[in-house]
Amino acid sequence: MTAPRLSRIALTASLAAFFSLIAFGNVTDYGSNFAFVQHVMSMDTTFRSPGVMWRAVTSPAMHHAAYLAIIAWQAGTALLLWIGVARLWGARSGTAAAWNAARGPAILGLTAGALLYGLGFLVVAGEWFSMWQSREWNGQANAAIFLTFTLLVLLHLSNGERE
Repeated sequence: MTAPRLSRIALTASLAAFFSLIAFGNVTDYGSNFAFVQHVMSMDTTFRSPGVMWRAVTSPAMHHAAYLAIIAWQAGTALLLWIGVARLWGARSGTAAAWNAARGPAILGLTAGALLYGLGFLVVAGEWFSMWQSREWNGQANAAIFLTFTLLVLLHLSNGERE
């Protein structure tokens, strides 16, 4: 096993653990981050500009649906990453072709994680629901950190090997 392969496996496993813990925390402490989703979607701590307030979603059922979708996305991302870690571990001493073929689930998991924080938190929450305007319920900095970590690992893993 080479150092780059070990690095890729370890970093992918760290993100698998990260997404697992986030999903677990959101299930076991549902109310904490549910409040975040509720406030962001309601846009109740933004500048309340009439030009964007029509985007606000104040339905508790929609808040729960969105939060459950986020949790499911996090859990699915974790599952893909753990499958990816297992496949990478199995290919750790194999040929470059076997290694490259084993990366699929991990690359899908990393892409799913990047979409959650890039599209979900920065684009939808940050821009559509104007989360950036809120002092109390602004998760853009954390989302950017999570997105950066995920993208760096995706880039590291996506670099294919040659025989």
